Amino acid sequence: MSISLVVIIGVGVVTTLLLKTRRVEAHCDTLDGPVVQAARKALADGNVLHALKWVRHDDEEEVRKAFELARKVSTLGMDAKEVAERFFFETLVRIHRASEGEPYEGLKSSDTVPPVIRLADEALDTGDVSQLSTRMPDHVKRAIEEKFHRAWELKGHAENSLEAGREFVEAYITFIHYVEGIHALTMGVHPHKHLR
Repeated sequence: MSISLVVIIGVGVVTTLLLKTRRVEAHCDTLDGPVVQAARKALADGNVLHALKWVRHDDEEEVRKAFELARKVSTLGMDAKEVAERFFFETLVRIHRASEGEPYEGLKSSDTVPPVIRLADEALDTGDVSQLSTRMPDHVKRAIEEKFHRAWELKGHAENSLEAGREFVEAYITFIHYVEGIHALTMGVHPHKHLR
């Protein structure tokens, strides 16, 4: 696989995560997302390290305390176990989201995850990126074209009224930020804060 194809794939996946509505795109906060999967694994085998990789070093203590409490309460019956697990999932996801500079908005169902993000996760699970790599170039091209055409269409009416002008500005910002995000990622600038 050529480097440029890998870059396009990476750009598309990360840009999708970064530049669309965060509430819809975040998949770390879904019940079957990677953070909750790590929390489930940690609780199942008693090894908090599965969960700690998703948080900054400075946040380990809070996660460890939540883990120990969840394990202790889980022994008090099925209802207690369910509540304790949910508490641990929410704590881990909340702290992880904060490490990304994002608010915690609760745990979400898996149907909020875009198909392309599912393909990215599947590629990492299976070691086969072919399904993702064949889809991404078209996805990025289509997204650029859609954002461009929306801004172009509204630009012609931007001077007609303040409302039309603001509608154009919103479309302009969406288009330009998307292109800037792709450019930043291809140039090695990663605008997404993470666990450092």
